[in-house]
Amino acid sequence: MSNIYIDEIDLTHLEWTRTRHSSGTAGSFLKAYEKTKGKKTYYKLSNYDVVNGIVGHECVNEIVACRLLTAMGIKHLEYDLINARIMIRGKAYHTYLCRSYDFKEAGDSKIALDAYYDMMHEDDETPMAFCERNGWSEYIYNLLTVDYLIMNRDRHGANIEILKNRIKHNYYPAPLFDHGLSLLCSCRNDDEYREINPLEEKKVQCFVGTNNTLANLELIPREKRLRLPDFDKDLEASLFQGLEGIMSDAWIESVWNFLVVRAKQYEDLFN
Repeated sequence: MSNIYIDEIDLTHLEWTRTRHSSGTAGSFLKAYEKTKGKKTYYKLSNYDVVNGIVGHECVNEIVACRLLTAMGIKHLEYDLINARIMIRGKAYHTYLCRSYDFKEAGDSKIALDAYYDMMHEDDETPMAFCERNGWSEYIYNLLTVDYLIMNRDRHGANIEILKNRIKHNYYPAPLFDHGLSLLCSCRNDDEYREINPLEEKKVQCFVGTNNTLANLELIPREKRLRLPDFDKDLEASLFQGLEGIMSDAWIESVWNFLVVRAKQYEDLFN
């Protein structure tokens, strides 16, 4: 399970770089990294606005998504949620942020799927067909399933990575990562959380599919669909453990309802 660190950690030494939302919405994600004993540690913030500061909760979304992926048995990058003091442009902020570690193994190098596709695809071959030809069907079907459940808006071609191992001379997909722009990411207060319609499809980016997460489920053969875990009290407790006090009760209740309703629609579609 993803760890949550409540006691504040001083990370004011980090230097943050700006990355625009690939979806084109207002705001920025800021990222940083540091090396410890030759190993990279990565940090990322929720949505940052130069006027209002850190206004999003995408880092908390990342934790819920990670825990759901664990329950679904899907390999993914693990994130920690850290209470930290940071500096941006000389101004101090107290916020929760995500920390992760380099997932590459010895001999690995990585390339974004869209770049690898550009170099290696056959004439008129779609990204989905390209992945199927390379033996990555199960990986893509799992990706489409979880992105439907959480309505991940941002699965562009660089948010899927391919690893090359120079020792084994093989290519394989990296663990799934970057799920923050999902769930109730467009909402900012309890009233908006409660008003969200879980079945309202929003336009998303998906390099291997369409811009609609429900339509993307239809790309999965019925016999290849992923069996979901039971959306029961045990799963609910595991998803939100430690988030009480970080996010409101209304947010927790609304996110759980969001997932339950979409899981039921998933089961109805295949049954």
